Amino acid sequence: MTSKEKAEELVSKYYNRIEHTLSEEYEPHALWLSKQCALIAVNELINDAKDSDDINFWKEVKQEIEKL
Repeated sequence: MTSKEKAEELVSKYYNRIEHTLSEEYEPHALWLSKQCALIAVNELINDAKDSDDINFWKEVKQEIEKL
């Protein structure tokens, strides 16, 4: 899986959970909230990674999330 595909998958998973819990007033912010949640998760993975290849992959995923 590419870093772009992983970024899209993570954001999509959070989006699917978040969009159903927000009131109509906050629904336009669902994508932003989903990206923030995914970034938190990816930052944790980067901090816990031991292998430089893993660290580089998750940093690429982080960049892809920020582009979405």
